[in-house]
Amino acid sequence: MKNLLIALLCLFGTTAFAQSEDEGIKSTINSYTEGFTKGDSASINRAFASNALLRNLNTATGKIADTPLRKFVAGMPAGGAKATGHLVNYSYAGTSAVATVEFKFEDFKYIDLLSLMKINDDWKIVCRVFSRVALDVNVASGQGAKVGAGKSTPGAAKVPAPAKKAKKDDGW
Repeated sequence: MKNLLIALLCLFGTTAFAQSEDEGIKSTINSYTEGFTKGDSASINRAFASNALLRNLNTATGKIADTPLRKFVAGMPAGGAKATGHLVNYSYAGTSAVATVEFKFEDFKYIDLLSLMKINDDWKIVCRVFSRVALDVNVASGQGAKVGAGKSTPGAAKVPAPAKKAKKDDGW
């Protein structure tokens, strides 16, 4: 009976942790989407780490363009962007998460691929990589090969064998 009670407490503790992670990530994304569509700079600043990267490809030059968070917030139209935003999907492990957000405007969409980190018990967006796309473009997703100990998945890419001895100063 005692073992059953311990097992149930562990199960509920794990479930509560997962729910709080889910809630934290969704809350951060909600602060971002509402801040973007309502022009609420405080909400956007709550969602992003102060040193977050905002990146996209300048299609005219073919170069990566970085936008500081301050400039992004300052450039928000009064009253917010005339768009609807929603969370498409997200996943997380440990203190890292990724999320996809879509902002639909009248004649185009922004697709945001966001990297989040849990910093001091708060989920923050640390990188926004975004594309402006036509309305009929949908988010495509795939699934990578799972690597297991000695197991092989048909069609999966082979993982190279680890080096025999790593240098102490290899940066990892």
